[in-house]
Amino acid sequence: MATVSLRHIVKIYPNSGDGKKKPTNLKVTEEGVLAVQDFNLEIADQEFIVLVGPSGCGKSTTLRMVAGLEEISKGELYIDDKLMNDVAPKDRDIAMVFQNYALYPHMTVRQNMEFPLKLRKVPKDQIDKAVDQAAEILGITQYLERKPKALSGGQRQRVAIGRAIVREPKVLLMDEPLSNLDAKLRNQMRAEIIKLRQRIQTTFIYVTHDQTEAMTLGDRIVIMKDGVIQQIGTPQEVYDNPVNIFVAGFIGVPQMNFYDGKLLKSDDGKYCVQVEDAVIDLPEDKQKNLADHKVAAQDITVGVRPDHISLKEVPGKMVKGTVDVSELMGSAVHLHINALGKDGVIIVPTLDLKGNKSYTMGSPIEFTFGGNVTHIFAKESGKNLEYSNDTVQE
Repeated sequence: MATVSLRHIVKIYPNSGDGKKKPTNLKVTEEGVLAVQDFNLEIADQEFIVLVGPSGCGKSTTLRMVAGLEEISKGELYIDDKLMNDVAPKDRDIAMVFQNYALYPHMTVRQNMEFPLKLRKVPKDQIDKAVDQAAEILGITQYLERKPKALSGGQRQRVAIGRAIVREPKVLLMDEPLSNLDAKLRNQMRAEIIKLRQRIQTTFIYVTHDQTEAMTLGDRIVIMKDGVIQQIGTPQEVYDNPVNIFVAGFIGVPQMNFYDGKLLKSDDGKYCVQVEDAVIDLPEDKQKNLADHKVAAQDITVGVRPDHISLKEVPGKMVKGTVDVSELMGSAVHLHINALGKDGVIIVPTLDLKGNKSYTMGSPIEFTFGGNVTHIFAKESGKNLEYSNDTVQE
């Protein structure tokens, strides 16, 4: 059980001087490449935090700095209010689960799980008890005398998790632990981790590039891009209220549709959104948010999630497009369309299509959406105009 505090954490990889081209997505200074920039996060005791983002965004580097496997260039790391910058990894009372399991192939499952406790010279009876309890929690008791090569990928990952939790660490770090598993096993292991979290009292920091894992596992998720935190919030908060286009496009499957549009403002201060010839009225809460930030009429990017789009005909509010692909997904049909020169997806419940025309490649389509599910992004900065005052002002 522990609180973790990361304050103004920076990771700089010094310039190598070898003349090699530097990564274009990361900021480069005279000191070197900024892999993580001004990272600030307060993690409560027993909270499950997920760091999520595309490859190279700095999430694993941040986790390794918490573990002590990477040196912190600037900033301060506290665990239970104790400064940890110069504390050796073995003295931080943490455990880490890696992507590639990192099991000793010549040891049995029991020996692998015993190993960290033997290093700490824990009495044998306590070791046996801890290993048996962890094996029972993870459902691997019957595999204790087997070697890793005799186990499936999911079973090996359970062993790796078991080896970590026998130590009863204050903080459990997990670096993309499910990425080597197939889709079915990943789903099973996600459920196992959720159950594990209920049974052990520890603080979790979990790294993944899979936003589905982030949404299902985290109490809060930290979305990163190019070494910079984009947004921190509960899964529902970042899904419903993305602060910029990157977050909006990264969170949600299929991803949000984006169209060029205009934000219009009437003489009486009322806002509406225009996409092609469709004019969409905005609800009171969005009106207030835009008014509070004194947002002017301007060209915008309009975002709408695939399951928030309707094929119901509403005069004056229809956008025209063409169907490229129709995918039957059982309870719903995913229509891949092109509208206003942009590719997008519409999710239509199968029941809504019964008795109606079927959509095939090249079929014309018209759709609409409500103002309550419309996201409004600044054309240049990509920021959500409801939450940012970095906009065109009157």
